[in-house]
Amino acid sequence: MQDKENTSFIEVEYNIIPALFGKLDENVTVIEEHIPVRITQNDTSLEIMGNEKDREKATRVINNLIQLISKGEYIDRGRVLYVIHMLDDDDTQSMEKIISTAICVNFKGVPIRCKTAGQKRYVDAMKKNDIVFGIGPAGTGKTYLAMAQAVSAFKNKEIERIILTRPAVEAGEKLGFLPGDLKMKVDPYLRPLYDALNDLLGFETYTKLIEKEVIEIAPLAYMRGRTLNNAYIILDEAQNTTREQMKMLLTRIGTNSRAVINGDITQLDLPDGKQSGLIDASYVLKGIDGIEFVYLNASDVVRHELVMKIIKAYDVAQKKNEERRLKDKDK
Repeated sequence: MQDKENTSFIEVEYNIIPALFGKLDENVTVIEEHIPVRITQNDTSLEIMGNEKDREKATRVINNLIQLISKGEYIDRGRVLYVIHMLDDDDTQSMEKIISTAICVNFKGVPIRCKTAGQKRYVDAMKKNDIVFGIGPAGTGKTYLAMAQAVSAFKNKEIERIILTRPAVEAGEKLGFLPGDLKMKVDPYLRPLYDALNDLLGFETYTKLIEKEVIEIAPLAYMRGRTLNNAYIILDEAQNTTREQMKMLLTRIGTNSRAVINGDITQLDLPDGKQSGLIDASYVLKGIDGIEFVYLNASDVVRHELVMKIIKAYDVAQKKNEERRLKDKDK
C-alpha cells in the first residue's frame, strides 16, 4: 500500500509527459539516480515517493524541466543533469529566468536562448558593456552566443557591420607561404565562425552579407592600422593572442562599436616564452568601467555530457600538477 505521507503529486499536461520522461524513461531515470526518490506516472499527474526534502528537490527539478519543454527546448540526460547540479549550487535559480529571453531568431525561425546560468551572465554582460571577455572551456557557447548577439544588434540597426577575427597561430600570423588567395589561406582557421553564421543566418544571407562586406571575417593580423567604427567585433580563440596583439585589437575599437573577446586559457597554442594576451588582459583591464570579464566553467558545457566530465578531469589533474610543482619548488 502506498504511503501518502511520503508521496507528492505534480499535475502535468499529457502532451508534455513523453518529452519529460524521454526515450525509455531516461530523463526520469537520471533524476532517480541522483535523488533518492521514485517517480511514476498516473494519468496526467506524477507521483514522487521519498522523504520530504528529496521530494521537494525532485519537484523543483521536474518543474524546471517542464519550463524548458514549454519553451520548445529538447530535454536529454545532459539537460537533466545540468538542472540537478544547478539547484545543488543555487536552489533559488530557475531555468525560466535563464531562458526567459531569446537573443535572436535564426533563419529557420528557431529562437536562440541561453541554456545555463553562466551563459545568461555572459549574454547580460554583452548587453550592458562595450567590451566583454568570455573566458571558459570549449563547448560553453562563447563564440555562438557572441555571434547571436552581434546578429541581433545588426538586425536592430544598432551597428552597421560585424567583424569576426581570430589569430591563426599555427601559421604564425604569416600566411603567405600557404597556397591560394587570402580567403583560401585563412579559411581553415575561421571555419568555426562561418559555421556559426551559417546556422544563424542561413547560407544565402550570410554569403550576401560577406560579399557586401557587412560581415568581415579575417585573421587578427589584418586588423592592424584600422579604426573599427559602428561595428560588432568578435575576437575568437583570444588565448592565442600575444600581449601586443590584444592591445592592438582593443585600441582599434572606434565610435559606436562593441567588442567580445573569447578564449579558453587552458588551451594555449602560443610558442614557449610568449605570454597570452587574454591572461594578461584579465589582470591589466580588471575593474575598468565598461569592461566585464565573465568566467564560464564545466557546468556551462552544452555538448555531450562526457565533455563536462573530461573538462573536470583535466581541471583536477592540472590542480594536482600545480600542487606538485609548488611542493617540488619548496624542497
